[in-house]
Amino acid sequence: MIEIFQNYGDALLRGGFGETILCSIIALIFALIIGSGFAILESTPIRWLRIIARAYIELFRNIPLLVITMFFYVVIPMYVLDISGFVAGTIGLILYSSAFIAETVRAGIQSVDTGQMEGGARANGLTFWQAMRYIILPQAFRYVLPPLGNQFINLVKNSSVLAFVAGFDLMYQGNVIASDSLQSMSTYMCVGGVLYLIITLPLSYYMRYLEHRLS
Repeated sequence: MIEIFQNYGDALLRGGFGETILCSIIALIFALIIGSGFAILESTPIRWLRIIARAYIELFRNIPLLVITMFFYVVIPMYVLDISGFVAGTIGLILYSSAFIAETVRAGIQSVDTGQMEGGARANGLTFWQAMRYIILPQAFRYVLPPLGNQFINLVKNSSVLAFVAGFDLMYQGNVIASDSLQSMSTYMCVGGVLYLIITLPLSYYMRYLEHRLS
């Protein structure tokens, strides 16, 4: 493993590690925003908005991440717009992860006492959206921090899908190095056993810190 880092450190750290971090941050931010939005739509009293939200969640939650990513990598450039493997992988990761985050946030919204919406917020003149923003969502996120943390960690690990579309992430660089050095075990130990842990462990501890801070 030390030899791998010495010979291929630049490719792993400046290339793969940076691309994985960038993809994970972008996907995490947009997946959280989109997922929370569809969770709110699924909780709205407007029926057609609930149908749209449910269709989105069921569609992307039940299609494999690789299929979604390959659609954007192969089909979209053929008929719409030429995009890179990094962009295709990131979009696929956003759509896939947002569906699971939506279900997690929706469960948090449903765990908040309905009386706070109907008897509290609405009775005091707040609209549905104002009640969601100021009363329901802050409580819902506190309830679902542990499962949200798991979703974020899974998102980082799922970023390895970029390796299938030449996204130049950690796993892609690991495949190249394993082929070049003929040291597959050492290479994948460096990638999966060290570098992914460097990303996921701080995220795991930070989510645990937030959980204790807000409990």
